[in-house]
Amino acid sequence: MTASLSQYAHSHMFLGKGHEQNERRTWVVIWLCLAMMVLEIGGGFWFGSIALVADGMHMSTHAGALLLAALAYTFARRHADDPRFSFGTGKLGDLAGFTSAIILAMISLLIGYEAISRLLSPVPIHFAEAIPIAGLGLVVNIVSAWLLSGGGHHHGHSHAHGHAHAQGEDEAHAVETASGTLNLSIFEDGVPPRFRLYAGTADLPAAAEITLARPHGRTELYSLVPRTGYLESAQDIPEPHAFTATVLVNGTAYETAFAEHAHEDGHGHAEGKAGRDNNMRAAVVHVIADAAVSVLVICGLLLAKFFGWLWMDPLAGIIGAFVIASWAFGLIRDTGAILLDMNPDRDMAETLRRTIEDEGDTLADLHLWRLGPGHLGAILSVGTRTARDPDYYRARLQGFRALSHLTVEVRQV
Repeated sequence: MTASLSQYAHSHMFLGKGHEQNERRTWVVIWLCLAMMVLEIGGGFWFGSIALVADGMHMSTHAGALLLAALAYTFARRHADDPRFSFGTGKLGDLAGFTSAIILAMISLLIGYEAISRLLSPVPIHFAEAIPIAGLGLVVNIVSAWLLSGGGHHHGHSHAHGHAHAQGEDEAHAVETASGTLNLSIFEDGVPPRFRLYAGTADLPAAAEITLARPHGRTELYSLVPRTGYLESAQDIPEPHAFTATVLVNGTAYETAFAEHAHEDGHGHAEGKAGRDNNMRAAVVHVIADAAVSVLVICGLLLAKFFGWLWMDPLAGIIGAFVIASWAFGLIRDTGAILLDMNPDRDMAETLRRTIEDEGDTLADLHLWRLGPGHLGAILSVGTRTARDPDYYRARLQGFRALSHLTVEVRQV
């Protein structure tokens, strides 16, 4: 009995790709901020500059917010296999991102309050100190954002194909015809997924057809219509994208296999909300928000210095407060939805329903939620009139790579 049950045992480690690398990057940025904080506060006391001391104190809050992200990474990694966490520690980063977003919102309120106060009651500005400090803060934030985003490491991919792939298009499958190679891919950037056929070493045919065979024997027919520089299927391709495609060109059939895979951006990370690391997103938003405020402050100070527009400095602060508040709201909305286990992908939920019901079964209940960056959990209750067990439906859903934890209940109706 133990041997038969062992196949259902699985890991509950639902951490995102590059978790440890992101953890190390965050700690590096923290040490950079702490070093700058010590330099500014020490220099401020040494040279008697209260503005320099104030900016150093501001840098300490900057480091504190990033510390929250770093500790979340560290705790999630160390307790990833802790059985006390029923679904792992993958959502700890979302909790840290939610907290950081609250901090950002409070900072925006403080900046806005201070800016309005200075707009109503202007105070003298020491341009000789304020402008270099704002410039120094901008440099630190740019370096911090660069480090958090990967430190200049490129993960580009070269494709030896006869055309450049558009964003949102998977790697082309070579279709070797009698007259040369054609390139077949699936395009789905902001539109329903469709086949696209490009010329390679062979000329693009005037028309073509694709017969799609899914693992459970179901076939689908797709006609390709001419577009500028390629042929495109007139019909959308329902997920999962795991099937054998037979391309009919000039009366001859050519076969190629597609496997479902996570869609990735230029850095190798899963795209979309399901694959987004909100902990790193919060850290990056924090430094970018600070950089944006620095740019606004520098512009306001320069205009105030050279044109005497003293109101430009507090106005820049008000604009910066609105920018930070907007980013904070986006983070609160997204991370709050994850913490409340809202459906993270309605399109995927609908595709799951179609996949289960296209053979006459009924999906009576579906729960879909996020477990961590790039990991989703699902609980399905299926009603069927045939003798099918949960493993049958597990096999049908194998193409959904993001489903890291799947529970299937089958009821005979």
